[in-house]
Amino acid sequence: MIQALLPYAVLGSSALSAFGQLSAGRSAKFQSEVNAFGTQVNAYNLETERELSRTEALQRHNDRLELYRSNLSANVAAFAAKGRDVGADRSIAAFLEEQKRIATSDTARSDFMAQVQGAKLESQAIGERAQAASLQAQGRAQQQSAVIGAFTTLAGGMYRYNQVKT
Repeated sequence: MIQALLPYAVLGSSALSAFGQLSAGRSAKFQSEVNAFGTQVNAYNLETERELSRTEALQRHNDRLELYRSNLSANVAAFAAKGRDVGADRSIAAFLEEQKRIATSDTARSDFMAQVQGAKLESQAIGERAQAASLQAQGRAQQQSAVIGAFTTLAGGMYRYNQVKT
């Protein structure tokens, strides 16, 4: 009696093993998709941070130019109030030119640092997106491997079934 059930036990065992392999493959793919989604969210956050950083840099640039314009007006008014000829006095012209150079230098440095920060954040976002793609490919490969393993297990089970049956 037990001898008669042995072929079916071999088939059942192979089927359960194949089902387990398929389930493990689906689970691995699902987990890789979850992990990939997390890295895509990180990439999105980095891109958002880059845009925020760019906007803040533009605001700093505009604030510095506004400060320069305000100081220029105040300085011209102060020199004029003291009776100095702003248009003809070379020392005043040199002072105002130096203030302009400083403001230009400040804005250029701030703009450059913003570009560096933006490039850094963009690079990180690209890395996160590449990692997400890699995780997805890994999950697909694990699922394919599980499917191949399941078919191999089923084929082996059928072979053993035929050996036990005869």
